[in-house]
Amino acid sequence: MKAGVIGGGSWGSAFARYLGDLGLPVRLWIREEDVFGEVLASRENRRFLPGFRFPENVSFTRDPADAASFGEVVFFAVPAQFSRSVMRRAAPGISSRQTLISLTKGIEERSLKRMTEIMAETIGPYADPTPAVLSGPSFAREVALGHPTAVVLACKNRKKALRIQALLSGIQLRVYVSRDVAGVEVAGAVKNVIAIAAGISDGLEFGHNSRAALITRGIVEMKRLGVALGGCPETFAGLAGIGDLVLTCTGDLSRNKFVGMEIGRGRPVADILAGMAMVAEGVRTTRSIRRLAEKAGVEMPICEQVDRVLYRRKSPRRALVDLMSRSLKNE
Repeated sequence: MKAGVIGGGSWGSAFARYLGDLGLPVRLWIREEDVFGEVLASRENRRFLPGFRFPENVSFTRDPADAASFGEVVFFAVPAQFSRSVMRRAAPGISSRQTLISLTKGIEERSLKRMTEIMAETIGPYADPTPAVLSGPSFAREVALGHPTAVVLACKNRKKALRIQALLSGIQLRVYVSRDVAGVEVAGAVKNVIAIAAGISDGLEFGHNSRAALITRGIVEMKRLGVALGGCPETFAGLAGIGDLVLTCTGDLSRNKFVGMEIGRGRPVADILAGMAMVAEGVRTTRSIRRLAEKAGVEMPICEQVDRVLYRRKSPRRALVDLMSRSLKNE
């Protein structure tokens, strides 16, 4: 089976390498002209995934439709806010015989739609109507290093899910299956916002108690919104929920936690983002989550305070103090 990977950032590159190591012919779309040229010359993405060469069965393109038409299974690893435009460009290369899988963890800010919903809008006339999402605790660099990793593949078509599970699973990557597409996607988006809060707490040197409280109450917020949007409660106790949340709130490779830590240390958000080569999805997703929560009538105090810090100039210390000063209630 051939695979197309659309998105040459750290996760797209790591995933393309993994597919190549499985023996699949892979075509990877890379947006940046300089990165593309460097990868052709060295077979290494030194900007986003330095130190790892691509196998010889991985080829490269600057046309997303070319990568899409190459693969019987097509993976989208593009930041959420750019996914719609890239999917439109990839659409002419898509047919109903292909399986489409999102690797992106975010919510589109303008429409408040999940990535598989955007797929249905942009690629729907060309494609199978049951796209899938792959999520869970999976830092790109650790996957590239070959560290054992467990993820979940959510798809409403069980036969398709089992086929992709068998294709992707191995000693390095263990894939579980689920039918809860909405829950898995909501979990992947919300965990990035909670990770910013955990990073702020660490940057303020509040310690392990504070981080544990944010993670625990963060899973409550994630579940509230996910269930309100059609997700299954059990999803949020699994890999896409608590698994990815713990990783992103505690791991040193977490970009969202890094952003939060730097905010907690007093750096302006604009300066932090300007110095980052890779996207921290949680920054833009925070506004999307706040609006979704308001629309669904769901209380999400941690996400609300992160939004106030990022976009309303609230003091990080004041935000965390306000969380602790809320009215008392049952757990």
